[in-house]
Amino acid sequence: MSKSHRGKGISELASHGRGECPVCERRNVKILYEQEAGDKKVKICKTCKAAIKNGKKSIGSPAAETAPVTEAPPAAAASAAVAPAAVAAESTDAAAADTAPASDPSA
Repeated sequence: MSKSHRGKGISELASHGRGECPVCERRNVKILYEQEAGDKKVKICKTCKAAIKNGKKSIGSPAAETAPVTEAPPAAAASAAVAPAAVAAESTDAAAADTAPASDPSA
């Protein structure tokens, strides 16, 4: 039985058959296995092929796969990002006020 997904068989393909898998989005893996996604065929990696065959994964629309499952609301994330910066600014102002009179030799 020939091994078409190794060595000489893939050396003639573009990038030696490597790229990014559209299902798991891993990079620089062999994408040699054709799978039907709706009305077109896409090439996927070996692990995704096995997972699809066993029913653990499915090829759906790209928008559905890239949508976040659970994420904090944007307003809460923005306020959380601003709060530590404000606290850090206040602490540096207090430290600067404490060191300013001590560094003045004329006092």
